[in-house]
Amino acid sequence: MHVALGGTFDPVHDGHIALFERAFELGDVTVGLTSDELAPKTRHVDRYVRPFEQRRADLEAEIRPLAEDHGREFDIRVLEEPTGIATEPGFDILIVSPETKAGGNKVNSIRKARGLKPLQIEVVDHVQAEDGDRISSTRIVSGEIDRHGNLTPNREGRGRTPPDTSE
Repeated sequence: MHVALGGTFDPVHDGHIALFERAFELGDVTVGLTSDELAPKTRHVDRYVRPFEQRRADLEAEIRPLAEDHGREFDIRVLEEPTGIATEPGFDILIVSPETKAGGNKVNSIRKARGLKPLQIEVVDHVQAEDGDRISSTRIVSGEIDRHGNLTPNREGRGRTPPDTSE
């Protein structure tokens, strides 16, 4: 089986690792990594995104051990449009998160129009941070949590009551 998934992955966190773990369980993986031009357009918030080559190097360092653990191959390709590589022939499965499932359905509509077999859509649930909210790159970049979902020191974190400092 050949598995596709895509994203910005800036920074890579435990939620992303869950996506990759599932992908490597299912087959060899091709990752569409958003281009410098596409990355800001796919974000739901306005924040800085590191350059493609930096993101690619970090992503490769994170997923290489996962691929080796599963005896799988992987490739990282530039993603120039949101539906990107998954609309090409040669893929069997598309890994998505709950909020990108609709994008997976759009990919299958495009594939159908091109005469290609629809992809199996595999939804991987979010990974929760210690405060019960999901881990996200935006929360990490803002300093709210670390890449594993731990609340960072000197941050209150959403849903938490600030410590009582009155004396």
